[in-house]
Amino acid sequence: MSRRLVLILAVTCAVAVGNIYFPQAIGPLVAAGLHVPPDSAAAVVTATQIGYTAGMVLLVPLGDRFPHRTFLVALLTLTGLALLAAGCAPALPPLVVACSLVGLTTVGAQVVGPLAAGLVAPDRRGAVIGTLLSGSTGGMLLARTFSGTLGERLGWRAPYLAAAALALILAVVLTFAVPATTPPSRQRYSALLAEPLRLLRTEPDLRRSCLYQATVFAGFSAVWTCLALLLTGGAYGLGAQAVGMIALVGAATMFCTPFAGRLVDRHGPDPVNLVCMLGVLVSAAILAAGSRGGAVGLAALTLGTLLLDVAMQSGMVANQARVYALRPDARSRLNTAYMTCAYAGGSAGSWLGVRVWGHAGWWGVCALVALLAAVALARHLLVPHRYEGNLATASLESLDG
Repeated sequence: MSRRLVLILAVTCAVAVGNIYFPQAIGPLVAAGLHVPPDSAAAVVTATQIGYTAGMVLLVPLGDRFPHRTFLVALLTLTGLALLAAGCAPALPPLVVACSLVGLTTVGAQVVGPLAAGLVAPDRRGAVIGTLLSGSTGGMLLARTFSGTLGERLGWRAPYLAAAALALILAVVLTFAVPATTPPSRQRYSALLAEPLRLLRTEPDLRRSCLYQATVFAGFSAVWTCLALLLTGGAYGLGAQAVGMIALVGAATMFCTPFAGRLVDRHGPDPVNLVCMLGVLVSAAILAAGSRGGAVGLAALTLGTLLLDVAMQSGMVANQARVYALRPDARSRLNTAYMTCAYAGGSAGSWLGVRVWGHAGWWGVCALVALLAAVALARHLLVPHRYEGNLATASLESLDG
């Protein structure tokens, strides 16, 4: 697997993930351009996210049924056409429908991971996963800035049309850049949809990887959901722009995840998971100092969120490396189970965070983060691990192939 191909696949992840997040920055522009209330325009973001969740469940398992190149090109082409329809939508209802289709089809990043895991040697898998995750992080961060700037200058339709062009160009590039692969499964579609649940039941290492990511991502989501409430409240009295500035600090994770991947290749995912869980606990303690307000509190929030971001993303590299080593013939279905559990944890964390904030304030949110990390840490330390045997088996299968 060449560096050129890794770079192309990382860009694919960035474009696919960016399509989920860029509408968040142009909601007010959509409201003004279509003459609807801002809360109605927010349905565009919701529709995109709902479509993305549906795409993970309904489409990602097909990565084990169809050749990856054909599947990726088809997804990007459909995404480009849906983005084009969104950019030309005459009113809010057609725009919401188009955005739901954008979310449904922009699951390329979840197909790229299993593709890359099958093309790379087991001793380089962590580094490649870390690079792909770096691309996803870059897409998430840059998409908001790109769409906001372009939308301010050219109107809300411009980001959709530009994203459509990117997706269609990338579809052409992947047609020639991605090598041909043989689908590992010939199961019927209904069987593919049911398989992630069966894998959760039969694969202990998949279950614990899901638990690790769901708990850490829940704490991550709780912090970022409540951070805006803290910064715009009485302790700081800042605007929403302050949240965006702190979020930009998370760009450092783009450089940390490839390093975490190399550590996974060298030492295995379990030590990396352990360090990440301890990092989340330390970040909770640092974030708690943010309740003080002032310059010291703001510095604590910046440092704490940075550490939390790095720990969450690096832990994801370790978890995905473990998951992809379990069943080479079912990587897309494994990824469906893993990512669905992770996003369910994030949604639950946002819901819990707001309610804890209402009862106990920022201290309570930080305590929630620490409790969630402690649950994952207890599972990691108290229950025997079976991953090393699975990794050896995967390595032998790779050599035999």
